[in-house]
Amino acid sequence: MVDHTELAEKLKTTCKDFVESLTHREVETFIDFTDFIEVASREVFADFGEVGDQFYLVIDGRVRLFKEEAGREIDVGHIDAGGLVGEMSFFDRKPRTIRLRAGRDGVKLLSISRKMYRRLTYQHPIIAVHLLEFVVLSLDELVRSTSQDISSLHTQVTGMGMR
Repeated sequence: MVDHTELAEKLKTTCKDFVESLTHREVETFIDFTDFIEVASREVFADFGEVGDQFYLVIDGRVRLFKEEAGREIDVGHIDAGGLVGEMSFFDRKPRTIRLRAGRDGVKLLSISRKMYRRLTYQHPIIAVHLLEFVVLSLDELVRSTSQDISSLHTQVTGMGMR
């Protein structure tokens, strides 16, 4: 069992965008709606084709992201402490297209299940709104980063910027 006060302090340092407007008690209440998970080094904790019934807040360590092409696993990036993973499949209820694996040193996560997310939205809407805004910001960052990557790739391939 992990101490809620310790987790709350960890969230305040790693997930500032999410918890900055919440009281200490609201952060601890949020933790009550999550499951603390430690994933061993290089262990897969969410895989291709699964429909996500939970998403994860990375509180310590690094999550590696992998895609599969022609039967080969390709490393496509990582999410460090303070980030979210698994939220796309959780919200759109479509199969995962990315494999989530703990980094070399393992990873510590807070898991938010569908059941607990629903309860949070009814019982603590202010906390749920902050969480949803954090999810939107996370997805916005992903879209902007991907757009920049596509633009850079286009410039490298064609020698000219996108119009």
